[in-house]
Amino acid sequence: MAETDEKSALIAMSGGVDSSVAAYLMLQQGYRCEGTTMRLYRNEDIGLSQFHTCCSQRDIDDASEVAFQLDIPYEVLDYTADFKEKVIDKFIRTYESGGTPNPCIDCNRCMKFDKLFKAAKERGLSNIATGHYARVEFDSNTGRWLLKKAVDPGKDQSYVLYMLNQDQLAHLQLPLGTKTKAEVRSIASRLGFCNARKHDSQDICFVPDGDYVKFMEQYTGKHYAPGAFVDLDGTVVGEHRGAVRYTLGQRKGLGLSMGEPVYVCAKDMQANTVTVGPESALYSKHLFAQDMNWIAVPHLDAPMRVQAKTRYQQKEQAATVFPEGNHGIRLDFDVPQRAVTAGQAVVLYDGDTVVGGGTIC
Repeated sequence: MAETDEKSALIAMSGGVDSSVAAYLMLQQGYRCEGTTMRLYRNEDIGLSQFHTCCSQRDIDDASEVAFQLDIPYEVLDYTADFKEKVIDKFIRTYESGGTPNPCIDCNRCMKFDKLFKAAKERGLSNIATGHYARVEFDSNTGRWLLKKAVDPGKDQSYVLYMLNQDQLAHLQLPLGTKTKAEVRSIASRLGFCNARKHDSQDICFVPDGDYVKFMEQYTGKHYAPGAFVDLDGTVVGEHRGAVRYTLGQRKGLGLSMGEPVYVCAKDMQANTVTVGPESALYSKHLFAQDMNWIAVPHLDAPMRVQAKTRYQQKEQAATVFPEGNHGIRLDFDVPQRAVTAGQAVVLYDGDTVVGGGTIC
């Protein structure tokens, strides 16, 4: 194992503009940098063209070109087997059990940061750097590393980084946390990067067209059978096209005529039924979460006032969090929340600081 250089970093380069500018900014700060792209799957293995989505050959080519332009070493690391097991297979299991998965968070937890820190250590590099929009700071009063929101509220990605631990935060550089997206594109254009105007990826990387059921059926060879739509009293009101196709709070695409708008309120995967009802049935004032990761505090041993997000794009909502069982919490919202969904993340904030987060159960 190589001797560690404290002013050094392994740059996670996706082929996009954000990670490319992050690499440039790390060099500007005097770091010795090496670039890497994680190959998480091969497009042909999941039925996609070579140029259809992120992690494609085109993205690798773009990252390689930027690394060459910046004159830093670059390599592709292959983690396809682990990605299949820890992200794709879990994605399918969660849908099949009635939840809604969050594969980007699973990828960050089980793949990107875990694998990148190991790769950096093997190369004698003391830090990793990514193109995420968030900030890391050290709190001398508590002796803890903190994860904070990005300066650009429209780009903040702290929600998907809640799983980072203290050792990872201590060796993580997020040079875009104080930048706006417009500033990042301006830097890339000034430097002549090939990806300066490249569109951001908006979808799940291995389901770029958004049709996750088609992906699941192609990937597993299964066909998800139709079943009954039922109302809140259990009365059959129609036939659905497979329970995995529906998400909590969904209104469009149900194909039901019930005299008033109805929404997906629950799913029973064993009975293969989808319960529909009025929008008022979607609201809940409480949730339970498990697998909590605490950042701003070492653990929770008493109730705490927080602001909470149960979806990436949601505005934080006032709530009180209570310790519940083994590494779990109960969260009581001041105002009932719509379509709180099992399998998604709940992230707790104190102002712009991430207190912690976990998986809604």
